[in-house]
Amino acid sequence: MLTAFGAVAAATMVVSYGLEARGRHWVAVFAAASFAAAVYGVLIGAWIFAVLEFIWAGIAFRRYQGRPAS
Repeated sequence: MLTAFGAVAAATMVVSYGLEARGRHWVAVFAAASFAAAVYGVLIGAWIFAVLEFIWAGIAFRRYQGRPAS
């Protein structure tokens, strides 16, 4: 179950990253997926991965806030 959670988080990150140009909401999806990947990292004990994903989620959230609504 935990592996499936990580796989869904990673797949969602890839898809939403590819679709970011289509709208602001995809940046929010990417931020949420990055956060989920960070949680996955914590749950499996991969602390470096978790910290980097938390940082990436924060960057994506800031990009979401700064991007004008379409």
